[in-house]
Amino acid sequence: MTPPKIDSLIANFDRALRVVSGQARSSRPLPGADFNEASMSDSERKHAAGLMRVNHVGEICAQALYDSQAVFSRQQTVREQFKHSSIEEEDHLAWTAKRLEELNSHTSLLNPFWYAGAYACGLIAGACGDAVSLGFVVETEKQVEAHLEGHLEKLPAQDEKSRAIVDQMRIDEIAHGDAAQKLGAQELPSVVKAGMQVMAKVMTSTAYHI
Repeated sequence: MTPPKIDSLIANFDRALRVVSGQARSSRPLPGADFNEASMSDSERKHAAGLMRVNHVGEICAQALYDSQAVFSRQQTVREQFKHSSIEEEDHLAWTAKRLEELNSHTSLLNPFWYAGAYACGLIAGACGDAVSLGFVVETEKQVEAHLEGHLEKLPAQDEKSRAIVDQMRIDEIAHGDAAQKLGAQELPSVVKAGMQVMAKVMTSTAYHI
């Protein structure tokens, strides 16, 4: 295992501060920006905000995972893929933050906790080698895809602005998983996959409210 470079850790710390403080920048236009704001009841708007807050937390975690996994990456191609995916995940982070603002809601109060926990998981995955780290990406993106498909079903039917964001996120997550698979991902043990599902359940159920 190659020791992490100090400059990489410093750069990641700087990114962590920017991500957690809400300074994410989007490199692509906001999906659904041209759509009119839908007429929703208070309960529908609150529900849409809860789902988008969960999605925002997921992107906080994605930033932490890709940054930390890249610390131990041995192959340049793997590091470059993590960097590319991280840029698109930052788009998602900015998009979901913007949508929460439009819904007159807030991001999770536990974002520093979510980031720290995900960063630790990413370091562990990265330290296990590129094949395992890529396998972690594949499984993560597979679970995220299913999670986003569920949100497309749960969002108010008339909330086209949120739906446009979630659908583009879903498309990107599939591409990230496919890219990791092609780079030589190793399938994770069933017990690890189950553990990831439990952790995701705790995160989503908590972030919906807080």
